[in-house]
Amino acid sequence: MLAYELKTKENDENVIEFIEKVENNRKREDAYKLLEIFTETTGYEAKMWGDSIIGFGSYHYKYKTGHEGDAPLVGFSPRKARISLYFATGDMEREKLLKSLGKHKSGKACVYINKVEDIDINILKELILQSITFLRETYPE
Repeated sequence: MLAYELKTKENDENVIEFIEKVENNRKREDAYKLLEIFTETTGYEAKMWGDSIIGFGSYHYKYKTGHEGDAPLVGFSPRKARISLYFATGDMEREKLLKSLGKHKSGKACVYINKVEDIDINILKELILQSITFLRETYPE
């Protein structure tokens, strides 16, 4: 049986070069703001994951199905439509914090925002830290 190949892997692409290619000026400025917030809050250096995710830190997960891989602890991606924020899934604290985040939409794995000024930066920082804590407890090294 073929092992599932994870598309989103950490790589050596340059984060700043990636942000510079973001066409929309406001999105590019927001990407730099988020880069600063995530770097400061996590203490991790930003790394590219796949071709469009800026991730911070990493963890190794293994599901009961046997599927396993590596993923960033937290991250974001300045996509064309919206900015995607990546936090841990399955964490109940996340849902509580999201109520205070500000204007956003959330899916299973992502939280989508239009612009940084729509959200509360302090809540964003709490979400980042909570996500890291949750993943460190769920997937200890």
